[in-house]
Amino acid sequence: MRILLLLITIIFQATSTVFATSNIENIDLKLKDHEFAITFLGLSAGEATLIQGPNGGNILVNIGREESKEELEKWLSLYDVEEISTLILTNDEPETHINLINQFLLKYKTQEIITTPKMAAFLSKSLNPANQLSIVAWGEGTKKEILPELTAEVQFLGSMQNEGLDFTLEFFNHRIFMMNSFSKRAEQKLLTRNLENLNVFKTPLFAKEDAITEKLIEFFNPQISILFADEGDLFDTEIIHDLHDIWSEIYFTKKHGTVTIKFTDSNYEVIPLPAAAEE
Repeated sequence: MRILLLLITIIFQATSTVFATSNIENIDLKLKDHEFAITFLGLSAGEATLIQGPNGGNILVNIGREESKEELEKWLSLYDVEEISTLILTNDEPETHINLINQFLLKYKTQEIITTPKMAAFLSKSLNPANQLSIVAWGEGTKKEILPELTAEVQFLGSMQNEGLDFTLEFFNHRIFMMNSFSKRAEQKLLTRNLENLNVFKTPLFAKEDAITEKLIEFFNPQISILFADEGDLFDTEIIHDLHDIWSEIYFTKKHGTVTIKFTDSNYEVIPLPAAAEE
């Protein structure tokens, strides 16, 4: 499977370079029944992940930062996204730019925000009342079908420093882990979860030295690893080394740009799109 994945990746890397320089108007993933796609957007500041299903449903996990607002909008436009039904915010960040969130909600006609209990309470008091939407707090163990045949389950919820909302996405036999916490407490809890042999592992933003141990990486044993970092930030080289040791295919958004992974009920393919696409 990993050799096949590597060959698929090489093929799409070759085609996506042309794709990115052809001034295309949009990207149509042509999602059918029993398919979904997850796209890790190559922003210069913060992180954002787009989840799409065959029924036109769009979900966004995080929205980057104020300075990457235009980049986010360009990427969403490229993927022909005009509406986003649900926004998932994974960290307690009361200092998050409320104006940015309000603008996002109005522009994309968002109906629901899913986040941590602390952030949910803060947003309920701070968001523009004109944004008529549901604010839902997820707790540890929450399990919900967020798109047809795609289920999210909270594996860890922390409110201390370097902690947030960590959840899996399950689609048939595929498993994606969206990790946002990097504390010792989080690691101890995650090692007790059913997280071995992941298909895709999204590492926490700004993972610092010793934030993700070799033991945890070996436990996850992911086929694909996605690394976000702001411009100017360096990822811990030990994390990259440990991922290489287990033969995980690494995609670093600061280097590779945006990465889409399209899933069927039995397989998946990786489609890297260089950052030049947003120009």
